[in-house]
Parts: sequence; C-alpha cells; structure tokens
Amino acid sequence: MRVSDSLQLSVFHQGLLFGIAAVGLNLLVRHTGLVSFGHAAFFGTGAYTAAVLASKAGVNSFFVLLLAGVVVATVMAAVIGALSLRHTGLYFSLLTLAFGMLLYSLVKGNEAFFNGTDGLPVRPDPAGRPLLLGQAFPPEVYNLLLYYLTLAILAVLLLVMWRIVHSPFGNALDAIGQNRTRARFIGLPVERYVWLAFVISGLYGGVGGAVYATLQLQIDPDGTLFVLRSGDILFMAILGGYRTLVGPLVGGIVLVFLQDVGQDVTVYFEALTGVVLLALVYGFPRGIVGSLQRDSRFRAGLRDLREDPSVVSTWLARLRKSVADATRRAAENLRIILTGIQ
Repeated sequence: MRVSDSLQLSVFHQGLLFGIAAVGLNLLVRHTGLVSFGHAAFFGTGAYTAAVLASKAGVNSFFVLLLAGVVVATVMAAVIGALSLRHTGLYFSLLTLAFGMLLYSLVKGNEAFFNGTDGLPVRPDPAGRPLLLGQAFPPEVYNLLLYYLTLAILAVLLLVMWRIVHSPFGNALDAIGQNRTRARFIGLPVERYVWLAFVISGLYGGVGGAVYATLQLQIDPDGTLFVLRSGDILFMAILGGYRTLVGPLVGGIVLVFLQDVGQDVTVYFEALTGVVLLALVYGFPRGIVGSLQRDSRFRAGLRDLREDPSVVSTWLARLRKSVADATRRAAENLRIILTGIQ
C-alpha cells in the first residue's frame, strides 16, 4: 500500500469513527428533538478509557480496550443523562455542554494521571500496538485489519440502530419528540425512554472513541473531548441528513475529509472549511443523503435497481446527475458567499 493510499484510508477511517458517534447522537436529535452539545464527552471517555488501560495497566487486547471504553462511556452517559434530562430544550443543551466542558477541564488539568494537554499513548510499550485477534501485526497490516474490523462493527451498529428506529420503542420516541404531553397522557414512560435513548447515543460515542484511540495510538483532550468536537459530531448529523440512518455517517466522512484537505491547503483551513460547509448546506438543504433521497432521478434509479439489478449503470448515471446538480448549486452558493465577503 502506497503512503498516499495509507493516509487516505486513515482519513476515511477517522470519518467512519466520528460518523458512528454522529449516528448515535442522531437517535437523540431526530427522534426526541433534544440537541446535545456535549457528546464529545462520550467519544473522549471511550478513547481515554482505552488509553488509560493500555498505558497504565498494560492491557494490549483490542477487544478488551473496546469493551472497556464502551462500558465506561455508557455508564457516563447514564449518569449525565439522569442529571441533564430533568430539563428539556435549551436548558438540556446547556447542561450537556457544561458536563462536556467539565470533563474536558478535569482531564486536561490532570497532569499526573492523564498527562494534561499532551495526552496518553494507547499502547503498553512505545513500540507496540494493541493485539488484533490475539496477535501483533506490522503497522500497515494492523491499520488495514482495524479498518475491516471497524466496517464489521459499523455494519452491526447500523443494523441495531435500524431495528431500534423501526421498533415500538422507536415509534414511542417519535411520539415523545412530537408532543411530550400527549405521549405522557397515553401512558408512555417519557423520562425513562428519553434517558434510554441518551444512553444508547452515548454507547455509540464510546464505540467510536475507543476504536479511534486504537487507530491513533496517541490521544489528547483537544482532539477527543474539546467542545468543538461536540460541535463537529452534531454538525456531521446535520450535514449528512439527520432524518436518515446513514446520513450522519456520510456527514462524518465529508467533514473529516474537508478538515484534512483544508489543513494542507491553507493555515486558515477552519475558515475555508466553514465556507465550503456553508455552500454544502445550501446545496443540500436536507443534508447530503436526505436531499439525494428526495431527488426524483435518484429515487427512480433506486426503483429501477430494485426491479432489475442489471441497470446499475443507469442508476449510477442518475446518481452522478443528482450529485452534479447539487454540487453546482453548492458551487454557486459558494461563489455568492465569497463575493459577499470580498
């Protein structure tokens, strides 16, 4: 594998992991109407749990690190959810933000245990890596195997989320999101269901964070726990299409890719990324996946593909046309934005 291919795979891999956290957050946003500004707390908890066990306790099994990260992040979500969900709307959002900032400050300020701003390695020794399938592998093989493991984990998580969304529990969450008073009147345990949705969303964040730690092999509070990471995760869900299952995942890949490319282009990469994202939001008002699903050509292509799998070339042509039209709208909006700035 060439170096450029390896770097591209790493960026895509990171996008998938942040996308997993966004898929979890989307359960809360889409179905209950609650917006969390502190979801990086669970992503970072999963990552730091793996790092602490690897660097402090000498644990070198990927699956043990993953399981521990998920369990601790889920417990953290259960506690924060129980405290935050006493309020709704803006107050709930501010409470999640406050808890996220508190956790970030505690980790960053603890030089003795968490090594402060420098963070922690995610390996039992400087030259080692966590064991995959009980064995140690060279760096390139390790990264590739970890990528395939991530795809397998992602497939399971998406299937589980699909079952949740289409279950009676998911329908109850929809009812709660539409009208809490009515949901409570018909006998739904509103507080318990919303708390459970919050815990599930935190679990997904923990999965993404724990695997992210084993990929990066070195984590720090700014990259995993900072409030901007919470904003990134929320924006991923919106960018990809928060009313869809895979939209947040697509949003994660796109945002991480844009951030990576922006850093290579200019020192003002955050401003450049922001401008490009503004154009994308205008070009895809329902999110990337949501806008494509509403496109008549895209839907017609999917219908033809289900009826006759051999028409895949026709479907791909319609998909390219839909994406090209949306991209053209985004480019025009980008030109208007840049003209206004000048």
